[in-house]
Amino acid sequence: MNIFLRELKAHRRALLIWSIAIFLMIVSSIGKFTAYAETGQSMNELLSQIPSSIKAVLGMGNFDLTKVSGFYGMLYLYLLLLATVHASLLGANIIAKEERDKTAEFLLVKPVSRSKVITAKLLASLINIVVFNLVTLIFSVVLMGKYAKGENITEEIGVLMAGMFILQLMFLLIGTATAAASRNPQSAASVSTAILLVAFVISSAIDINSRLEPLKYITPFAYFKAETLLGTGGFEPVFLLLSLAIIALLMVVTYVSYNKRDLHV
Repeated sequence: MNIFLRELKAHRRALLIWSIAIFLMIVSSIGKFTAYAETGQSMNELLSQIPSSIKAVLGMGNFDLTKVSGFYGMLYLYLLLLATVHASLLGANIIAKEERDKTAEFLLVKPVSRSKVITAKLLASLINIVVFNLVTLIFSVVLMGKYAKGENITEEIGVLMAGMFILQLMFLLIGTATAAASRNPQSAASVSTAILLVAFVISSAIDINSRLEPLKYITPFAYFKAETLLGTGGFEPVFLLLSLAIIALLMVVTYVSYNKRDLHV
């Protein structure tokens, strides 16, 4: 339990900073939405002339940006990117920092197994991403809800946040697995972030070129797109199962690799 509380305390400042970043992103986006809403249908007519490839890269899709639900569907891509970067860095750093800060020996002389150390760190990380997700949910519902004009956006935002949480968990474990398996844990944050960016680029490429559609199974960003979640009102079972399988595999890699690896103290 001491390790769990120690990790929560160590990351509380970073969590606060990331939460403020989410708040500022949503607030700054509201100004753009009011500008879109004031133009009415003319904005949608203008956007319809933009090439689909550019709209895909910007996350616009086929959303009606004069409505809160449509605008939030576009904003979701940027919130998702911020959330997954946070999760990826958190996962990598929470494992690597013991060797980076030369505290591994102090930690491992305690009467606890490596598996218990990993469990405590994962639980602390889980609390961090849950708080991050809830903060995003609350800010989104409260701030965007003021401009809903009768739209019931709470349920739609809730569905998007559920998809975000699954992706947060995946990229958190990509970070922990990378740090646990790497011979140079200090580089784990860079490697896990690079994996994230490659996955994001592949997802964008799929949106631009439909011939790349088969690649959607290798990039988590394609699993829970706003257009799909808001259009169907739910999740595709194949992507849910694939997500659970990836999460389970990454968790196994994290535990097995950390228990086998020689730690630099």
